[in-house]
Amino acid sequence: MERHEILEAMTELKLYGMRAAFDEIAGKGLARRDEIFPLLASLIRAERTHRQARSISYRMSGAKFPILKDIGKFVFANTPIDEDRVRELATGSFVDARRNVIFIGGTGTGKTHLCIGVAAAVVRARAKGRFFNLVDLVNQLEQEKAAGRTGRLAEKLLRYDLIAIDELGYLPFSQPGGQLLFHLISKLYENTSLLITTNLAFADWPQVFGDARMTTAMLDRLTHHCDIIETGNDSWRFKNRN
Repeated sequence: MERHEILEAMTELKLYGMRAAFDEIAGKGLARRDEIFPLLASLIRAERTHRQARSISYRMSGAKFPILKDIGKFVFANTPIDEDRVRELATGSFVDARRNVIFIGGTGTGKTHLCIGVAAAVVRARAKGRFFNLVDLVNQLEQEKAAGRTGRLAEKLLRYDLIAIDELGYLPFSQPGGQLLFHLISKLYENTSLLITTNLAFADWPQVFGDARMTTAMLDRLTHHCDIIETGNDSWRFKNRN
């Protein structure tokens, strides 16, 4: 088989990593007079690396993060945040246990940074995740109901390992929207891990959802298996501005 036929066959078989590395690996191997097995092993490693990179890119793109944040760039000093606990969450152990994570604290204390940083680390490593702003998510649920397709989004999100919901409590939404969110959370309960950021103490959540009984039931599900990360009330952005 000639070189061009080998490359065509690799393209046909979607061995894009092997194809991209073929000339370099084959050239070096022939120069060193390598045996066939080391050559094949090098080509397989190239293909594996290529596929892993594509998989990470696909998962990160599908997660729809508004901006990428890194736990390593967060300044934990002089905050009440448990750094060791956050770094443990970034390993994805909470996803394996189907646990939820709630980041609670004042505006500018790093809730969204930590939420995205943890979620992104887990998605890069292995998980399938999706990020939502809470109001945007509620709007999607309401549009879905208006179109007579209630439950479609919930079924789709059940195929994810984790869902991040940002900014609970910052903007109000309708009581029907709150009910739809409650049903979504109930559907995901013990199936998909939730990461939620909020500036409200749990006692204040009924103000957002407008139904104390429903809110209590929702909190019961969210906090049943849950890590709660308190970020305090002193603005991180204010302290670290130039």
